[in-house]
Amino acid sequence: MAKVTGAVRRHASQKLPLVGLLAALAASGCGSPASGPGPGPPPVTVQYELQSLVSGLDAPVDLQAPPDGTDRLFVVEQAGTVRVVQGGVLVATPFIDIRSRVTSGGEMGLLGLAFHPGYSSNRRFFLSYTRTTGGQLQSVIAEYQASVADPNSADMTERVLLTVDQPFENHNGGQIQFGPDGYLYIGFGDGGGAGDPQGNGQDMAALLGKLLRIDVDSAQPYAIPPDNPFVDQAGVAAEIWAYGFRNPWRFSLDGTTGRLFVGDVGQDAFEEVDLVRKGGNYGWNIMEGSHCFQPPTGCTTTGLELPIAEYGHSEGNSITGGFVYRGTAIQELQGRYVFGDFGSGRIWQLRETSPGTWARSLLLDTSLNISSFGLDSAGEILVVDYAGAVFRLRQVT
Repeated sequence: MAKVTGAVRRHASQKLPLVGLLAALAASGCGSPASGPGPGPPPVTVQYELQSLVSGLDAPVDLQAPPDGTDRLFVVEQAGTVRVVQGGVLVATPFIDIRSRVTSGGEMGLLGLAFHPGYSSNRRFFLSYTRTTGGQLQSVIAEYQASVADPNSADMTERVLLTVDQPFENHNGGQIQFGPDGYLYIGFGDGGGAGDPQGNGQDMAALLGKLLRIDVDSAQPYAIPPDNPFVDQAGVAAEIWAYGFRNPWRFSLDGTTGRLFVGDVGQDAFEEVDLVRKGGNYGWNIMEGSHCFQPPTGCTTTGLELPIAEYGHSEGNSITGGFVYRGTAIQELQGRYVFGDFGSGRIWQLRETSPGTWARSLLLDTSLNISSFGLDSAGEILVVDYAGAVFRLRQVT
């Protein structure tokens, strides 16, 4: 099996046919951001490598393991298909193919997949994708069901839960994930255009530039959880869980602590990791990371949540959020947040050295275009390469 062994391999920048997907997401980070190794324990001395798991994919952008005990992996391909990996083998026929419904290219396409917590019995899953209707680009959150007869196939009947008009073709977000609370969390970017020209990140009536939280079980098409932070506030969208994001391309909820980590892609200078709390304002477009976005006019951080880590564009230019490691194979990484960068191929860890203080250190320097991370059924971290492959992160033995 092919391996990328690490922190020794330097990145040779590679341009792919749809490099705009994340490279054009281009740059972001805020509080006491960990911009380097920082205080606390010494940098990681354990060596890591990437073990090839599967190849032959077409522009993969997401990977999910269903909560059904089958040990299968489902890989989202940007053009509009979801592929199944079973027993380490890529199943030839897609699980679902909605290419006819999807507008794809650049940062558009089928961008996210989430399985309902009760998937093993109700077969429900959800997709996030972009489409064009009447000349208007939209982001869509839709529900489907797996086939009763064939667990590696899905019914094509679609139930649309939510649509949001997109003013530009970039910053569509795409991540969807169920939390430990059973609610569906949705990430949308600011709608695109340099600098958030429509001000969506700070517009509380808009769903763009936000993390949303909805209840897909209590009403049609969905209900608002009663403990959402802005319920019954005039002029504020009740779906909002947190706001002030540029493009929260990948986020994850830690199943052990419930903490929500977001990799928010920045503009021209900084990438950031946010630890998101209910109702928090994460600063865009007032701030890029922990820095004023438009320095000549000045800014204040009053009322803003600053990132727990950031890095500049000398290290990478498009953050790909990852996961807190809760597997068993790598004791060194227990409880640490693993994330990477699409442009540079670097993979880092964040460790909390004291409450609210985080230190960042390099795990691997690869030549991959890291479009996403995933977890297998055992909680081991998987790395998705936009060029068409999936790798498993493991410790060098």
